Amino acid sequence: MKNDNCGRSKDVGGQAVIEGVMMRAAKSLVIAVRKPNQEIEILRQELVPLKEKFALFKLPIFRGLAVLLESLIWGIKALTYSANLAVEDESESSKGMGNFAIALTLLFSFALGIGLFVILPERLANMVSDKGFLFNAADGLIRLVVFFLYIVLISRSKQIARVFQYHGAEHKSIHTYEAGEDLTEENAMKFSPVHPRCGTAFLMTVMVIGIIIFSLFGKPESVLVRIGMRIVFIPIIAGVSYELIKFSSKRQNHLLIRLMMSPGLWLQRLTTKEPTRDQVEVALRSLREVLAMEGINMELVSAESTQSPQNINLN
Repeated sequence: MKNDNCGRSKDVGGQAVIEGVMMRAAKSLVIAVRKPNQEIEILRQELVPLKEKFALFKLPIFRGLAVLLESLIWGIKALTYSANLAVEDESESSKGMGNFAIALTLLFSFALGIGLFVILPERLANMVSDKGFLFNAADGLIRLVVFFLYIVLISRSKQIARVFQYHGAEHKSIHTYEAGEDLTEENAMKFSPVHPRCGTAFLMTVMVIGIIIFSLFGKPESVLVRIGMRIVFIPIIAGVSYELIKFSSKRQNHLLIRLMMSPGLWLQRLTTKEPTRDQVEVALRSLREVLAMEGINMELVSAESTQSPQNINLN
């Protein structure tokens, strides 16, 4: 049976969290987490997108920056929430993370990202070539290698490996919805765990766009200028990459577009794993809930979705 409402809104994305999945739509967010007692905990949150607060974020390039900022903020909050639920210890000391702690986590993550993916590649590329294009190409390739090694290293953790499985479950669920099929585990399991609009594919696009943009400026003499440019241009590169992925996702049947998207899909194989049916169940639960919040009437809604979930403000 096809879901006649699937065409009403395909603006649904998600993120794997600890033992669960976060799904986001235009004005809604839902986090579904499998607790240690095997129950699925649901959190629902209404959103006010940045583009509705500031008209600037409705414009091309800037809307990509808005999506990036929102993804970072809500991603950290969702991971924090899921981690608190997933632990066995329910003592007060293990619950909740305040805004200050979240801000510190964001700051640390940003500093680590700058060190690994900006400063380290620039320093190594500087030893490869003094010529503008070769230097920037080496910088981009080294950044890709560092990212690859980083993913391989963290994937050795059993907890991260399970997050990668939930990542695959998230993609299977969205594939099912976009295909117009009923949101059942049986339907979802047959789809691929990779998706062209994944954040991993976005990172690959960012790296390629970065090489192109920085090549236009050659190789400035000052190392501080080179590093500074890579930091300052992050919003612009992210915005351009977003527009490119948005454009490509609507033209996936074109051979050239498929070739352009292939590297991102290959890289995505590192961050997605084949999920279990139980993990797909969690992802589908999150997806059903967010669609319900958006007012999209599904032909198949599980009895679980009629339960009254928590309405918790993460702000």
